[in-house]
Amino acid sequence: MIKRFSSQTLAKFASLYAGLAYGLYWIPLRGLEQAGLHDVLPALMFNLVPMILILPLIVWRWPGIRRAPLHFHITGVIVGLSLVGYTNAFLYTDVVRVLILFYLTPIWGFMLARIFLGDLITPIRWISILLGIGGMLTIFGIDVGIPLPDNVGDWIALAAGILWAIASLMMLMGKESPIDYALWFFLWNGIAAIIVTFIFFAQGSTAFPDISVFAAVLPWMIPLAALFIIPAGFAVIYGPTQLNPGIAGILFMVEIGVGTITASILTDEPFGLRELLGVLMITLAALIEPVRDLIQHRYGRGQSEFLDLS
Repeated sequence: MIKRFSSQTLAKFASLYAGLAYGLYWIPLRGLEQAGLHDVLPALMFNLVPMILILPLIVWRWPGIRRAPLHFHITGVIVGLSLVGYTNAFLYTDVVRVLILFYLTPIWGFMLARIFLGDLITPIRWISILLGIGGMLTIFGIDVGIPLPDNVGDWIALAAGILWAIASLMMLMGKESPIDYALWFFLWNGIAAIIVTFIFFAQGSTAFPDISVFAAVLPWMIPLAALFIIPAGFAVIYGPTQLNPGIAGILFMVEIGVGTITASILTDEPFGLRELLGVLMITLAALIEPVRDLIQHRYGRGQSEFLDLS
């Protein structure tokens, strides 16, 4: 008889897929920039096109979404704030500092789960945290450890990571359908992108390009959204609805490793022993629990006790 994977195991692999997909996001974003969309406009396209494509599904599910409890709607707002903060932090500080400060998320996630759910931070989870953050610092060549926030961009990145951990906990504690959370995620992402773009236009920070530029990218942007962005969005939401927010945060860190590898292949970004070691550390951190789950699924719990460390 074929054993079915538990919802948590499926959520872990969905989170790994989401991290892999988001690690590739920079490639089409670079393509949008080369096509003539600059500043906040690539992010607008990445969030607005998927929202428009799934509007029929949002309309279909709207009666249930509208009747959802306040907890559900507050979670949507927090997710939107986290996204806006993460996206705009890059405008005010270094990319490296944004990634490091945002991806402290697993620490906040495990702490929140410990406080509100009573989940233990087991030795294997401490190992995952240390490997993940250590691998990230290794890739970026940070010799002095985690940078302390010292400008507005740093604080925005740190706050965005904390907000995402809070939203992940709220999704886990909520009883609503992961599909509705995902639809709310896309809706708020689109709304947030429109608001940010409007602010930049109002300040004169962004010049609106000729409409032909948008028309030129839509033939490949629409299938990209349908086949890549939307599945990744559902995956990134499904994980937190089933998992301890700290675990989800660790799994999402695969984004950094995938981005590092693909950037070295497709651009002149360096990739040496230091980067390889960092990627391996992050990969190991992300795979510890999913691999343990596979062993338990295949052979039973007794064969994976060496991975429990609890």
